[in-house]
Amino acid sequence: MYRRGRHFESYAVQELLKAKMGLEKMDGLAMHVILSKLSPLDVASFCCVSERLRVWASDDSLWARFCSDDLNLSSPLDPNGNPTASFKAAYRAWREGFTMYPWSLVMRAKSCWSKLKEWLAVNFPEVLPTLRRGASEDEIKQFEKSLKIKLPLPTRVLYRFCDGQELPYEYVSGSLPSSLLGVIGGYSVYNHLVNVILLPLSHMVFGTRDYRRLIGFGDRSYEYIVVAASATYSEKIFLLNCISGQLFVGTTNLLTDGEMLPCVPDALINSVHDPKGSQQQDAMLLWLEEHGRRLQDGIIGVRQDRKFRSINLFPEKAPICSSAVTNGVKVRASAAFLPEFSNFQDESEKFMFAYSIRLSLSPDGCIINGMTFSSCQLYWRHWIIRANDLVVANPNGEAVIGQYPLLHPDEEEFVYESWTTLQTSRGSMEGSFTFVPGRLADAKGEPFAVEAASFPVQLPEYIF
Repeated sequence: MYRRGRHFESYAVQELLKAKMGLEKMDGLAMHVILSKLSPLDVASFCCVSERLRVWASDDSLWARFCSDDLNLSSPLDPNGNPTASFKAAYRAWREGFTMYPWSLVMRAKSCWSKLKEWLAVNFPEVLPTLRRGASEDEIKQFEKSLKIKLPLPTRVLYRFCDGQELPYEYVSGSLPSSLLGVIGGYSVYNHLVNVILLPLSHMVFGTRDYRRLIGFGDRSYEYIVVAASATYSEKIFLLNCISGQLFVGTTNLLTDGEMLPCVPDALINSVHDPKGSQQQDAMLLWLEEHGRRLQDGIIGVRQDRKFRSINLFPEKAPICSSAVTNGVKVRASAAFLPEFSNFQDESEKFMFAYSIRLSLSPDGCIINGMTFSSCQLYWRHWIIRANDLVVANPNGEAVIGQYPLLHPDEEEFVYESWTTLQTSRGSMEGSFTFVPGRLADAKGEPFAVEAASFPVQLPEYIF
């Protein structure tokens, strides 16, 4: 199955080979226990000792465990998804299909995509048909030749597993349903919608050529490729630097001045020219792993707006999402950074943030001074906005986005989004809402204040 050599054999295997005669006298159960403690490469070397030991080392339950541990496979499939005769044959097909890559990197990329697809299958299955099959080595080589670049090794492996997203035709025309199927997701503010898809190699070629003509990078333009974008290709753009391995997102000045922000902490990215390669990780791999973690941990999730669903980037869990209940009224609040609207050439409004407020009434209704009311209606809002720890804005006003939401028990949250700008990368918001019990037109008591607990408004470590 693999070349036999000293570099494939651990110390344990070498000792076992010395005890060959004793091993052949063991029963199958004892041998299975021994083999189960070895690595797949050690077991492959063990097969070469004798015919009897080869039979033991070919036990398919052993290779089923290797396929599960290394590749998250529950059935014997080759890299193209085709059934194989056994788990051992499947494992061989994977090793031979990815022989040009460090195996640790292959396992990591496979795990990254497996976790994303598992989450999507449960929570957002509409996206799964948009994920393309993995690209072949020849397709990747042709892509690199077309753009005169060399993909960082981790990104190359990621595209072997999934060649981005292919959305239906209505996506091209900007139709709402398809534009919400981005695997990275997005947000909406007022009537403004942003949703990011992973581009397939074919779209990356055209998108990269267009942006190389538009962005003023000079000779450095050939270091960058467009890897992800909002559905219209005109708002939110992610570019991978194929030399450094860093992923960038454009600001509002991208086209005029090439202004971008790194999406992953620089300290985590190894040189793409690492000769060993076993521990390589570029920004694309780290970015997708972090996105999958945020989805699986429930930090972000799917939100439904009318009849359409999408992955929403407003955080849903503490501490980056605050929650407070006052007199039965619950307020949840969080913010998302908007790089594509941030302007680093304007010192007064460098950082643009959107914030999402979710209002709901408890099943017991609105309780004030021991009295219970079946509804309450918002009348006034008050926010305190801080940059670092300094108050920079203190807005007051009627309604929220021109609406006076009326809350009833057991109804869905009333959700609204707005935005604000900060001079600094770190800030916070807190405030209160004034409600009246009953309805504004028929108040059942005195107005009361509802807390909106403080939530962070800051530049995140990873930018999506």
